[in-house]
Amino acid sequence: MYLCKICNKEKLISKNLGICVECIREKPEIAIIYANEVHKKIREKFNLPSFPPKIENGVKCNICDNQCIIGIGEKGYCGLRENVNNFLKSKVSSDTAVCDFYYDLIPTNCCASWFCKADKEGKGKYNLAVFFYGCSFNCLFCQNYSHKFIEKGNILQSEQLLKKAISEKVYCVCFFGGSPEPHFPFVIKFSEEILKLKKIRICFEWNGIGNEFFVRKVGEITLKSKGIIKFDLKAFDENLNIVLTGISNKKTYENFKIIGKEILPKADYPLLTATTLLVPGYIDEIEVEKIAKFISDINPEIPYSLLVFFPEFYMNDLPITPKETVYNAFNVAKKYLKNVHIGNIHLLDIFKI
Repeated sequence: MYLCKICNKEKLISKNLGICVECIREKPEIAIIYANEVHKKIREKFNLPSFPPKIENGVKCNICDNQCIIGIGEKGYCGLRENVNNFLKSKVSSDTAVCDFYYDLIPTNCCASWFCKADKEGKGKYNLAVFFYGCSFNCLFCQNYSHKFIEKGNILQSEQLLKKAISEKVYCVCFFGGSPEPHFPFVIKFSEEILKLKKIRICFEWNGIGNEFFVRKVGEITLKSKGIIKFDLKAFDENLNIVLTGISNKKTYENFKIIGKEILPKADYPLLTATTLLVPGYIDEIEVEKIAKFISDINPEIPYSLLVFFPEFYMNDLPITPKETVYNAFNVAKKYLKNVHIGNIHLLDIFKI
């Protein structure tokens, strides 16, 4: 418990952020000013732009909704692209990615494993997990913040990964990170190359703010391969999302609708899913109810998983999500959705929450 810098009341908050969820909702203009300073300090430590650049006469990047306009000698928000003499130079391309990969034995801890057929059909085989460096968000609670160390990432050519993907022991491929969105040209071409050679599930876990053109392409690839797209719906309130991640979530929800209304109806299986991390003191039943209602308005059958929080990155001073919060959120979500799940539930037992 710490004192909120805005209301000066003792609340369950992260000291690193210093503001409470009530003030974020009731005084968003002030809360965002405080949060922007926090994000700026974090981004500077990783040599990344504080905010998506909007430099007049700069070079524009259209890969995601951050719509960076990059000045000479500067980087885009994800850190993968920079302006060199007014030319957009990228560390990645349709044939090159900054990523790591590993074989994950099925059944896995994938966020969709609780409903995906892979745990039965692919048991004993492997998921090729491809972890991309760079991200379109700056989540204060990031569980995979190693993606920010871009210079430490492996620069891999598509043919190197292709050999791994078409191995007989591989049942499915999952793109995550970071987020695969800054690597859209690569993941789309690479996925198409895989499907020419092998029938395999291809799945995506992302923030969801990609350019609509690429989002639809990914949707079609996922449908063709019988894979799954997982949206990380971090908050419903836009201001709360900005405070916690540095970025608006408007495009996330717009793209969720695109997949939910244009791609999902063509599938004969649960192609689309969502998760929400129950960050103590911030992501509560109020947020979960609004998210669940949003999903239900598209299709109440869409699987939704509530994830128990583990202290990490700049919110490492918060506790594991309290059991009461977890089950209250679960019961609220069940009012709107038919398939609700609690992920990381083992944390409640391990830490006796």
